Amino acid sequence: MMKLKFNPNLDYQLEAIDAIVDIFEGNPINQSNFTVASLYGQSQLLHTNLGVGNRLDPNFDEEDILKNVKAIQLRNGLAQSKEIDNNEYHFTIEMETGTGKTYVYLRTIFKLNAKYGFTKFIIVVPSVAIKEGVLKSIDMMTEHFQNKYDNVIFNAIEYKSQDIEQIRNFATSDHINIMVMTVQSFNKDSNVINRDHERTNGLKPLDFIRDTNPIVIIDEPQSTVSTAKANNAIMSLNPLCTFRYSATHREKHNLMYRLDAIDAYQRQLVKEIVVASIESQDSHNDAYMRLVSVDNKKTPITAKIEIDKRKGNKISRELVKVEKGDSLFDLSGYRDVYSGYDITEIYAKKGDEYIDFSTQTYLPIGEVRGGVPDDEIKRLQIRKTIEKHLEKELQLKPQGIKVLSLFFIDKVANYRVYDEEGNPTKGKYALWFEEEYRNIIVKPKYRELLTNKDELETEAEIIHNGYFAQDKKGKVKDTKGNTQADEDIYGLIMEKKELLLSFESKLKFIFSHSALKEGWDNPNVFQICTLNETKSDIKKRQEIGRGLRLAVNQEGERQQGFQINSLTVMTNESYQDFVDTLQKEIEDDEGIKFGIIEKHTFSSIVIGQEDEKAVYLGEDASKDIWEFLHEKLYIDDKGKVTYKLKQAIKENTIELPETYKKAHTQIKNTITKVAGSLNIKNDADKVKIELNKQRFLSPEFKDLWENIKYKSTYTVTYDSNKLIEDCAKEIRETLRVDRSKMIYSEARTDIDKGGITTEEQDRHGVSVQNNYYQLPDVITYLQNDTNLTRKTLVEILIQSEKLEAFKRNPQKFMDEVSIIIRRIMRHMIVDGIKYEKLDDEIFAQSLFDDKELYGYLNKNMIKSEKSIYDHVVYDSGVEEEFARRFEENNRVKVYAKLPSWFSIQTPLGSYNPDWAVFIDKDGEEKLYFVLETKGSIIAENLRPTEKAKIACGKAHFEALGTEVKFEEYDNFNRFIESF
Repeated sequence: MMKLKFNPNLDYQLEAIDAIVDIFEGNPINQSNFTVASLYGQSQLLHTNLGVGNRLDPNFDEEDILKNVKAIQLRNGLAQSKEIDNNEYHFTIEMETGTGKTYVYLRTIFKLNAKYGFTKFIIVVPSVAIKEGVLKSIDMMTEHFQNKYDNVIFNAIEYKSQDIEQIRNFATSDHINIMVMTVQSFNKDSNVINRDHERTNGLKPLDFIRDTNPIVIIDEPQSTVSTAKANNAIMSLNPLCTFRYSATHREKHNLMYRLDAIDAYQRQLVKEIVVASIESQDSHNDAYMRLVSVDNKKTPITAKIEIDKRKGNKISRELVKVEKGDSLFDLSGYRDVYSGYDITEIYAKKGDEYIDFSTQTYLPIGEVRGGVPDDEIKRLQIRKTIEKHLEKELQLKPQGIKVLSLFFIDKVANYRVYDEEGNPTKGKYALWFEEEYRNIIVKPKYRELLTNKDELETEAEIIHNGYFAQDKKGKVKDTKGNTQADEDIYGLIMEKKELLLSFESKLKFIFSHSALKEGWDNPNVFQICTLNETKSDIKKRQEIGRGLRLAVNQEGERQQGFQINSLTVMTNESYQDFVDTLQKEIEDDEGIKFGIIEKHTFSSIVIGQEDEKAVYLGEDASKDIWEFLHEKLYIDDKGKVTYKLKQAIKENTIELPETYKKAHTQIKNTITKVAGSLNIKNDADKVKIELNKQRFLSPEFKDLWENIKYKSTYTVTYDSNKLIEDCAKEIRETLRVDRSKMIYSEARTDIDKGGITTEEQDRHGVSVQNNYYQLPDVITYLQNDTNLTRKTLVEILIQSEKLEAFKRNPQKFMDEVSIIIRRIMRHMIVDGIKYEKLDDEIFAQSLFDDKELYGYLNKNMIKSEKSIYDHVVYDSGVEEEFARRFEENNRVKVYAKLPSWFSIQTPLGSYNPDWAVFIDKDGEEKLYFVLETKGSIIAENLRPTEKAKIACGKAHFEALGTEVKFEEYDNFNRFIESF
């Protein structure tokens, strides 16, 4: 069987090890025998036991440690500790998941022993799963460490309450001793370790540990010591010091080394993440609902429920907040499929939350109802995971790399069920997997991966298996991951870790419930698929963490580079939602501040050497640079990069303090890493546009305004027979309605100092073949939407010859037909429209002064002398040209960019023309214009709705009966030359 190999020369791991070992620089090797305790049993006889423990030299104190700590933090670019309490030596190492955290702290143990003679180490973990992972790691790395450290003798044990004698051995041995234990095994008074015991001569077993003054390594402290009780338990061990290792610390005590998610990704120390997404589309034919949460903190009790909500012509899936008495019919935009869903009760008991309705079945929390059935989505997830797996096999099998895929499932019964006699049978996931695998593997593309074409049935069965906790009768069961049954299955998984990496094992696809959520990972997991009732509740970082490690080949050697190491995460939400959540988790868990320059950011820049040691810029200099950047307005009070700095970087005009001129290149590089990929709007350039009172109150503008200020109303006539004919023709020729679809999309991710970005690389649809809905009343729906008679609508549909499409996807059909009919109606109305001037309704000139207007300097505005504002805000290049030419041309006396409130009502919605212009023609003639300026005024190049609105605008100004002329131009020269 293959064995994993460990590279002893990885720079980032050596940096992490030295960050701890160098804390004790100056402390001499010190091994001492001492009396552990004077023990009195029931016989009152005196017993003496000899033991070996850790201690620091009396001349080596907290001042020495603080000096070392600050030097280490300086070289690692971290904020320096101000003080260290000699009673609490706590140190933190931050390492991203998958970068070898366990290897680092185990090797740190051996180096601490080799350099300083420390012998007693306790590794405290938060769960059974992680404990089993650590024990397996020690087993796999034993030979590696013995070769590296001259066959040093060491004992590594798992603490077991039923084997108390092992604690005495731990205390008395003079070799390296490592004890691995969960925090739950000693954090209560009732624990065996905290009670007097006859096998330890009536003393508490914990007393033996305390007197060894152990170095305590805390694995995942955010879980291990998340409470005051757990912290007290750690201190009850009487540690010489604690070293805390995690990717996601809640508290950081003397941070010594950081390898965060950004660093690991940029240095390609973990796999690249590819997010594959499966979402339903155009599936609104029945009442989709998902109860997301219930809140009983305030009265009344409220809930959040996801429904399909209609807005205008579109239906979208949205979260709505509800309380007792609300109607989903109302909240959905009056969609008939939600009729009867009036909320009569919101039940808030934790774990049993539900919403009850007046005439419909109650909805439990998390359950999905309506839309594309959840089973369809899950089956597609399985199918796509198999495809991605086989594609990866084609690429990597020739390179000696075994490919594994991991499925997290919601219920064990979905994978394995039992008949009445207790015999196991396949659940739906297992059946779907085998059916999909058999269909895919026989495709010519993948056929070479099929080991035996005559045994397709057998192969589909043996390449997948489930790891689940079992009850006393051997039946698998759902658990929370912290039971004895879980411990048994964790052991089984870890024992087979290396076998799973070998081609000797046929197992490639692993299904698990709780067992693999934490504490287990395998370097050759390339696909992770979460099959659950709704969107995953597992943290994204935890989910991807099971597959982030770099892959190994059959020689047990790590493989480098994203070309090999890419992890596909199969989700049932959009990849953008997944990535947004992942970025927020990274920010929350690791305290990463994207786009922030901190006061110590530049401290680790190397500026020279002295006595063969690096000389760093230092924390004081870093603060000086920070203050300089702040004074220049390159960063704000919190260190966040501003638009001004972005522009300076782009134009290579960034200013830096002359004092540090020798380091300018390195300082610029550091700043660019933080600011380079950020997309920051220049809020500092945002200015309020002020009224130009001289122009606004001028006689010229008063005359212009008198000509355009009136509002109007319109009436319409149309031919109903022509409407039927045109609607039917348009539906027949343009309507395309497919079945409901599931959309598969795939995007690569990149993580840098600016955040997580995505680049889509695949998108396609998969039709839903089965209908799960009743056909609605199409005529009533269209009648409500269009206000046409039933007779007219029946004629349109019959003449369209498109009713077959209605059966494929009723809601999509009705929505699209409604859009077509209303569009045809609007354009027919425009042809028969007639405007009339309203003498008593005008646009008030005062609104120019009342309504605030803003723009961005050097972005979408120019300074003006002739406009009624001191700046003109433009929306396009054509508008910018007209504004500049208005300013330059002597004939133009005053003009205004007409604001959004100057709108003309049309059957197609409101219309807002572009400009009002006053022209003085050689002092002989005054001309008043309203202009529409487009990139093209050719009718064929305008959208039909845009063209129709302009026609309505023309009719409106003609109806005013004033001297104003409404014109369309795409070029200023053509306009000014036309009179």
